[in-house]
Amino acid sequence: MKVLVTGASGLLGREAAALLVRRGHTVATFQRRPSGVDGATDRCGSLTDDAAVRDAVRDVEAVVHLAAKVSFTGRAAEFDEVNVQGTRRLLHAAREAGVRDVVYVSSPSVANTGAAIAGVGAEPADPDHAHGNYSRTKARAELVALAADAADFRVTAVRPHVVWGPGDTQLVERVLARAARGGLPLLDAGAALIDTTFVDNAAAAIVAALDRIGHVHGRALVVSNGEPRPVGELLAGICAAGGVPAPSWSVSGKLARLAGSVVERAWLRGGRQDEPPMTAFLAEQLSTAHWFDQRETRKLLDWAPEVSLDEGLARLAEYYRGGSTAGTRLP
Repeated sequence: MKVLVTGASGLLGREAAALLVRRGHTVATFQRRPSGVDGATDRCGSLTDDAAVRDAVRDVEAVVHLAAKVSFTGRAAEFDEVNVQGTRRLLHAAREAGVRDVVYVSSPSVANTGAAIAGVGAEPADPDHAHGNYSRTKARAELVALAADAADFRVTAVRPHVVWGPGDTQLVERVLARAARGGLPLLDAGAALIDTTFVDNAAAAIVAALDRIGHVHGRALVVSNGEPRPVGELLAGICAAGGVPAPSWSVSGKLARLAGSVVERAWLRGGRQDEPPMTAFLAEQLSTAHWFDQRETRKLLDWAPEVSLDEGLARLAEYYRGGSTAGTRLP
């Protein structure tokens, strides 16, 4: 097929686009800067630009939509313009252009209201109760996307959970940078049980959703490795792979959430563009269980993770042994 991948300059988008190329598809990418994906054609632009979006979807049969504003802080209007209005704009342009299939890449946080999540599936997106501007706008966008599903315009939503891997600047590099400075605490002793997704597995699940869209359109599916572990164990594994000391001190999760709220408000008042060291949402994610039942996802997608958590950590260690410097890419 001719497939457009939005957001292919990010870790997951880049891997999904590269996998589609390897599978023999003709791939175009759409984001603000070149994707760097060998074999793909870049159509650079912004989701906020009507003309650029219309140009991006021309002559394609399917769209994999990953582009989004991703941050722990920021003003609500900025998230809405990209995540909600940008998705709405893309869907409209895609349908007008005759696109047949759309895979909307969402997040499990769209259904997370702050309570522990243990062994559930893809609960309904809940923008009224999701925590943080990112989660709320992704929830609204998912509802918009799934509402557009029709027999001649098939839409499905895939929610990869905490994606990481070599080259990851969203999670891995931030963990390593903080740990290298001794500024990464464990919340509630790192006991919360969480699941994550190695990037290769997440990309393969997205491609599987496109392949199986006739079976899964109109619904959302959560994707993860299916290997929940205590957050402290996961952080220690990442630190060991990057060659920095693992966090060894603990603070109360409740205290961290309160402090995160204060820090986040200060960041917004100051107009800062960098990521704060802690937010209420981040503290919640580090101190609350979140893992999912993967049986339905694997059955419907005819997919299973090929890279285990331990193999993923080994690949991460090899990445840093190959010359990448842990914990130095981000302040």
